[in-house]
Amino acid sequence: MTKPFFFALIALFTVVQSHAQINKNRKKLTTNRSIHKAPRIDGLLTDKAWDDAEVAKDFIMNSPVNGKAEPKTHKTEVKIIYDDEAIYVSALMYDDDPSAIAMEFTDRDDFGQTDFFLVTINPNDDGQNPFQFVVMSTGSQADAKVSEGNEDYNWSAVWESAVKVHDKGWSAELKIPYSALRFANREVQSWGINFQRKVIRQNAQYSWNFISNQEGSWTQYDGLVEGLRDIKPPTRLSFFPYASTTMSNYGGNTNFSNSLGLDIKYGITENFTLDATLIPDFGQTAFDNVTLNLGPFEQQFNEQRQFFTEGTELFGKGNLFYSRRIGDRASISKGRVLNGLNANEELVDYPNKVQMLNAIKISGRTKNGLGIGFFNAFTEKASASIRNTTTDELTQKTVEPFTNYNVFVLDQQFNQNSAITLINTNVTRVGDDFRDGNVTGLLYHVRTKDSKYFIDGSIKTSSIKNDGPATTGYSFDTSIAKAAGNWQAEVGYYYLDNKFNINDLGFQNRNNAQTLYGEASYQILKPTKHFNQMRYTFKYNVNYLHNPGKYTGNTVSLSSFFQTVERFGFGASLNSNLGTQYDYFAAFQPVEANRVFNQPGSINFNPWVSSDYRNKFAYDVRVNKTWYLDHQKDSYNYMLSPRYRFNKQFTLIYNYQYSKTTNDQGYVDKIGNDIIFGQRDRRSYNNSLTGKYNFSIKSSLSLTFRHYWETAEYQNQYYRLQNDGGLAATNYNGTSNVNFNSWNFDLNYTWQFAPGSQLIALYRNTIQPSTNFAPADLNFSDNLDLLLQEKSQHLFSLRLVYFVDYNNLKNIF
Repeated sequence: MTKPFFFALIALFTVVQSHAQINKNRKKLTTNRSIHKAPRIDGLLTDKAWDDAEVAKDFIMNSPVNGKAEPKTHKTEVKIIYDDEAIYVSALMYDDDPSAIAMEFTDRDDFGQTDFFLVTINPNDDGQNPFQFVVMSTGSQADAKVSEGNEDYNWSAVWESAVKVHDKGWSAELKIPYSALRFANREVQSWGINFQRKVIRQNAQYSWNFISNQEGSWTQYDGLVEGLRDIKPPTRLSFFPYASTTMSNYGGNTNFSNSLGLDIKYGITENFTLDATLIPDFGQTAFDNVTLNLGPFEQQFNEQRQFFTEGTELFGKGNLFYSRRIGDRASISKGRVLNGLNANEELVDYPNKVQMLNAIKISGRTKNGLGIGFFNAFTEKASASIRNTTTDELTQKTVEPFTNYNVFVLDQQFNQNSAITLINTNVTRVGDDFRDGNVTGLLYHVRTKDSKYFIDGSIKTSSIKNDGPATTGYSFDTSIAKAAGNWQAEVGYYYLDNKFNINDLGFQNRNNAQTLYGEASYQILKPTKHFNQMRYTFKYNVNYLHNPGKYTGNTVSLSSFFQTVERFGFGASLNSNLGTQYDYFAAFQPVEANRVFNQPGSINFNPWVSSDYRNKFAYDVRVNKTWYLDHQKDSYNYMLSPRYRFNKQFTLIYNYQYSKTTNDQGYVDKIGNDIIFGQRDRRSYNNSLTGKYNFSIKSSLSLTFRHYWETAEYQNQYYRLQNDGGLAATNYNGTSNVNFNSWNFDLNYTWQFAPGSQLIALYRNTIQPSTNFAPADLNFSDNLDLLLQEKSQHLFSLRLVYFVDYNNLKNIF
């Protein structure tokens, strides 16, 4: 760590900590240890264990009318008890019309159009890091780990719940084992706690302890449960062994593969957990929404692998960790291998991806608010096969060596609303021919005690070593904001120098940039006669290169959002780039080459509507139109997405998107020192269909289909990029037209046959992303006919995951 980082860290960690007094009138509930047999989790609330429990009642509306008392028709009563094994919660939710309770069947962590009851538990009572446990009126579960107000529903625990609909309304029972929580080993404990209830048909949500929308974060408004005595944190050790088998057929060739693996969760201490995956298999992850990329920057895709999406809130600090780098493509691209071949060599095989061997992550937070995270993963060596056409000899060229990926995080929270973070990422590749990357960031987010104002920012440095001395780069950003009340605003500045690079384990399209930005917004905090929500937002930014500081452009936008009392949403945004915009990356050259491309200013209008999802039929519509000030280029697109809920078990959603750009100008080729641009018309179609049929809350059949088609048709008008950023006509005889298709069809059956255990069957049909397989001027029907004649991959996969809890195993033996 550099000296400036060290001294800045010491200074920031000496900030005087004090308790933020947001929750001035918190409710308290005294719980009792159950002296009876533990309640049976059936939703009936008839067990003697509930008889002497204190009642939490008098709920208050959070939305749409913040602060309004619950109506007599929808009162809620909650009780909480405990024993040596778990916390138990019962909830009686009165409803004057039980037949009208919303009950759309959904998978775990999917709320849908369903009434729900939610429990928030914060054993450290720190106002920032609670656990959430949700049960729907159908009996389906959801759970989340919360950090600084952000709910991570990728986190999953194993707990029990049941519901019952009856003439009073509906009731729920929950058993939350201590193994699902993190708490200190103290004789007497008081935990932050809150209960919430959603009534879909009223569009209303209520909480036991009032949550104000005027100031602070919702996590600061917990009530308090007192009287927890002599409970001991259990041994938190669980195993998730899995077995999978896969059959793949491509072009008539069939391959079979089998895999065994193990995921482990172990509570190292009361508050820290080790997660490990051994011999991982990610064959059933969802497909990526690949699009045609004619620009200079890499496409970014969402992480689909559960190990990298669950419990990673610490590692996401500062946006330095892009987990798709692990087990992705090799460092030496296929193109580089081909360019390096001799005249008598040919490439026989190139690895599609790099295999991850194993990964661990250790994370948790002390009772004093210090979060510590450690992540480590290894990927194996990957090689390309090259054949000598003269001797027929095969040689192996390493395209990715044995590699270690590492992340370390310290995150100190204070005042229930602020944090200071130190994060370091490191990638070490074995071998002198491959580069290593190291990035360190010091982050701060400090709010006033009332949470109305904050300052936010970071200082980051990167060090890249590749065949010589390390190259060091820096970035800095800071902002100050008013973040509460009707009027809110933020102003800030950031820069990245021309050597800052986080792409070994992060994602960064470009460096050498600096921006001044700001925004101001106005929103209503109380519903009006016609609107539940209303918001107007103004944003601007002015952009420059960092070195040599040249102006590159600007953006000014005004947007609006409205939701009526009938839950019909609509709004629009008006965005503009005023004056000429100077693009130093469009020519696919480093900024130092000073090859700028001048683009005209533009005005963009983007209206949208979204109907009430409570109805069986609902829809979303979005239109996007851009006018360019040179009156030549023209662009528009629109999106239509109807959805229909046939019954509480079956829903279909269709999405259609079309876009067209005429007289677009973009990079085509480089010949000597000449940069060639071409004039082209681009059009794209995106058709997708998703559907789900839930046989029960524990088994479902889901469909995901997507066909994306885009063409770029050049008009035989080619230009040479001038030194002043303009274009001059030139002769060019290359072939530039592009026809790109991506086709994916997934049919997935999931059955949760035991707590934490699943059987998953997947059928996938894929036509790999392809270009230039057909002319660019085809109509949609002809293109589809040709596409379906291409070879496709058929994959069938069966995966069994079983949950084994050490405590249950210990009791058996």
